[in-house]
Amino acid sequence: MKDPAHRLPILFILITLVLDAIGIGLILPVMPALIEDIEGVGLSDAAVWGGILATCFAVMQFLCGPLIGNLSDRFGRRPILLISLATMAADYVVMAVAGSIWLLLAARVVGGITASTQSTASAFIADISRPEDKAARFGMVGASFGIGFVIGPLVGGLLGELGPRAPFWAAAALATANLAFGALVLPETVTDRIRRRFEWRRANPLGAFRQMGRLPGVRPLLLLFFLYEFAMFIYPAIWAYFTQYRFGWSAGTIGLSLAMFGIGVAAVQGGLIRVILRVLGERNTVWYGLGYNFCAFLAIGFTDNSTAVLVMTPLIALGAVVTPALLGIMSKAAGDDQQGEVQGTVSSIRSVAMILSPLVMTQIFATFTRDGAPAIVPGAPFLLAALTMIVCGFAFVARPGAAKAAEEIA
Repeated sequence: MKDPAHRLPILFILITLVLDAIGIGLILPVMPALIEDIEGVGLSDAAVWGGILATCFAVMQFLCGPLIGNLSDRFGRRPILLISLATMAADYVVMAVAGSIWLLLAARVVGGITASTQSTASAFIADISRPEDKAARFGMVGASFGIGFVIGPLVGGLLGELGPRAPFWAAAALATANLAFGALVLPETVTDRIRRRFEWRRANPLGAFRQMGRLPGVRPLLLLFFLYEFAMFIYPAIWAYFTQYRFGWSAGTIGLSLAMFGIGVAAVQGGLIRVILRVLGERNTVWYGLGYNFCAFLAIGFTDNSTAVLVMTPLIALGAVVTPALLGIMSKAAGDDQQGEVQGTVSSIRSVAMILSPLVMTQIFATFTRDGAPAIVPGAPFLLAALTMIVCGFAFVARPGAAKAAEEIA
């Protein structure tokens, strides 16, 4: 953000990403009570419905991520972002008035489409960044998610005390205000030099995966990215149910804990990541993040002390360095006219993880907490996430030549 001409546009992009994160974090503290109220079910069954809603959100991100990214490569970042923001504001209004699980489900479908603009926002950042600055600026993208994860749970937890629908009205107002801001300050970064013809064969997830797989060293990194996101999505997928069951936390306490986690992520990816990348380099940063997260998942899975977990929550974020390092490597392996496409592919991979993770994590939680369970182990999902970190490590060394080739391009 040293270039004054880019200051306001980057601020708009970061606010947009914050709102995307708010869309996830906002509903976490109130979702158990909302589903229990709408469906008249217990907490374990509410967790299963929560997994279904999160999966529908992720399915639409998976299907639309490459499409939105390719559209922005052809028609520009500005129109895609502004149209999506307008749709997001309307979607929050629908969620605020939803009176059935099916209307809530429909709103999550639309929300998944609008959240696909993360790829366009990241492509905008890539457009205006020098190659050596990309990893650090993708850290700013992660920091925006962390800030949104602070605001979302706090707003959801505090306003949730007034009722489970109140937070969505606040989110609609924020999205509308950001839409007006973007209309005033956002320039177009897609010039004729980098504009690329839209092709359906590259705008669907499978076609995008094939195209990105041709880039040197990127394929093993895409696999690693999927495994990592699958494990890390445990926090939005299961945290509210896990802490309510194990510690009896209220919506306000759940929101506070998630806000503390978000503050940690924002601090790490907004500032500390630059120091870590400078000292360790991108490859060793990945190794550090995988090892730290493995220990954090084990600690949460086995700890039964409520205060210890609350204190531990912001420290968990010290491992949130893997994603910006991987994004920096992959972005530098792609051409200037492929930034929307590569970010769209990454968005779809993240969405596949978001599809599978809530279903798997909530089912494991339900299996090990409901009456008649073979064993009562509410921390079982976190133990699975720790195991996944080990698998991530094997994925990182399975193709060392390819991984090193991708880093050498940097």
